[in-house]
Amino acid sequence: MKKVLTIGLITLALILTHTKGVFGKTESSVDIIASNLQRIYKLLEFNSEPWNTLAELCDNFGPRLSGSTNLENALDWIEKKLREEGYDSVWSEEVLVPKWVRIHEDCEMVFPRRKIMPISAYGGSISTPVDGLLAEVLVVRDFEDLEKNKALAKGRIVVFNPPYEGYGKTVQYRWLGAVKAAECGAVAALCRPVTPMSMNNPHTGVMHYEDTVPKIPFASLTEEDVLLLERFQNRGIRAKLFLKIETRDEGTSPSRNLMAEIRGSTLPQEIIAFGGHIDSWDVGSGAQDDAGGCVASWYVLKVIKQLGIRPKRTLRLVFWVNEENGTEGGKRYAELHKNENHKLLFEFDSGVFPPVRIGFLGPDSIWKKVLSFQEFLAKFYPNVKIEKGGGGVDIFPMTKLGYPSGSLGTDDNGLYFWYHHSHTDTPDKVQPKDLNDCIAVMAMFLYLYSELI
Repeated sequence: MKKVLTIGLITLALILTHTKGVFGKTESSVDIIASNLQRIYKLLEFNSEPWNTLAELCDNFGPRLSGSTNLENALDWIEKKLREEGYDSVWSEEVLVPKWVRIHEDCEMVFPRRKIMPISAYGGSISTPVDGLLAEVLVVRDFEDLEKNKALAKGRIVVFNPPYEGYGKTVQYRWLGAVKAAECGAVAALCRPVTPMSMNNPHTGVMHYEDTVPKIPFASLTEEDVLLLERFQNRGIRAKLFLKIETRDEGTSPSRNLMAEIRGSTLPQEIIAFGGHIDSWDVGSGAQDDAGGCVASWYVLKVIKQLGIRPKRTLRLVFWVNEENGTEGGKRYAELHKNENHKLLFEFDSGVFPPVRIGFLGPDSIWKKVLSFQEFLAKFYPNVKIEKGGGGVDIFPMTKLGYPSGSLGTDDNGLYFWYHHSHTDTPDKVQPKDLNDCIAVMAMFLYLYSELI
């Protein structure tokens, strides 16, 4: 292994020397950059600390919905550790976030037989009447099917059963389902979870109401139970459900974005901000979405500090809040920092699996330099490709102002949306090697960006 790494280091140094005309680096700085890339790789190769930190965060504090005590306690714990680790700056900035509370939820099929059906109210859903509601169901495949059968929807619980055609397309039924069903006179709505694999597991997520349309309760029902209801309907049997959901909208609550910095050695006013969102839904413990992205970003900064690397530009770690049900953390960051000289905003919120892609969106002059990083990363991670197009929800308020953006993409083999927004999003779904590899790729890329752009 030592021989392989030495050969790799020599090759990388040659590449950097070959591209010296592009970046204007001296031979001495080429050697330093090449050495630091190797040191990052070696420190993370068999490191168990990042996964243990992820498990401790998720196990100790659980789900971290905006406005919850769990979220604030998790932020306190992280901030204490950041201060102990001794970065140049550690601070937080207040963000007002929505506070929606899930209290209780029941669903039972009472006809043609009795069956308890697990549900998960969508974030923002109103409650049913205090005593619940009892109604027949109407199962529809999509919005067009609902429109064709709108006369049958009145007074019923509309159950959406859209085929999973990727998250981006299928999530429209979660977002707009309550509005579409209410427009047809439904008393409540349920939806098949937005996932390729349910395993009797409802998935929550944010939903939408229109002020001009009556608000009705809306929840996720498991794929298995949706299909059961559909089979009854196809046999001419109108199943009947008892539904009771209790939630509470408590307005807004104070939270904060949390940040830590290593200041740049020669260009401290030029900032590379990166991170993930520390809030999660109130189910599972948000390991993949997005504690893994946060811990990976945290360890990017920690590893660079542990190795004594002083980057040319300032590296700013950000734990954004309220990505899941409001995006107030990203908006607040942009409000406070839009006039700072950001050279890059980078987000990791794609699930912790083998890293395969770094996306970049920015001027062509920078893109040409970033594309050259491909050869550097290939010495350690040959499967990681640098491609055009990168960003994220939290950094969007900044990137729409024209700042360059980037993101890490992973190969989830279809697994991410098995766990996403559900009780199964727990640390055991994250492989330690995948976490370490994501950290290393991000650290290498951000370090190269700091030194060579």
